[in-house]
Amino acid sequence: MKYTFVQIIKLGINVIRTKFLFSKARIIRFPFDVRGRRFIDLGRGLTTGVGCRLEAYPADKKSTVLYFGSNVEINDYVHIAARQSITIGNEVLIASRVFISDLNHGNYKGLNQDSPLSTPKSRNLSTLPIQIKDNVWIGEGVCVMAGVTIGFGSVIGALSVVTKDIPDYCIAVGSPARVVKRYDFNKGEWMKVNEKINNKNQ
Repeated sequence: MKYTFVQIIKLGINVIRTKFLFSKARIIRFPFDVRGRRFIDLGRGLTTGVGCRLEAYPADKKSTVLYFGSNVEINDYVHIAARQSITIGNEVLIASRVFISDLNHGNYKGLNQDSPLSTPKSRNLSTLPIQIKDNVWIGEGVCVMAGVTIGFGSVIGALSVVTKDIPDYCIAVGSPARVVKRYDFNKGEWMKVNEKINNKNQ
């Protein structure tokens, strides 16, 4: 990709700001909104697009709840909100306009469910941890919801909503996301899967 003169200047400014403000990162493109910075571990070699927003609000007001591995790349307008635990592994690639959150305003399953007669902002926050393992690629406009694990080397197709765990070495698409392919190491190919693998994860 070739940059124009103006883009080169902007890139240089971003590099300088990154080294002053986030010394372990590769490059942060500003504007970059970080709320609760002391509760976030940005890892090493982080690259971001413009307009990204990271939030960390631990219940105990002291724990690190958002972790990045090495060489993570997130593109424009990614929004990540953590309260209990979000862990993003090494070499993860996240496309633009992705939303990842381990929290919800209210409880809508199991015991003590919230009533629609209460206002959403008055409901207690419910949380479940998220883990995104190494080498995962998350496509444009994906939502990753509380309580899921995305397995090693897996791919999440654009505009998918991940509500259940995705195993290692799989491609998942849709809303809710369902596994459509799994990598066969013997054949060296991504192979279509039947419904058994999806039913197993229900």
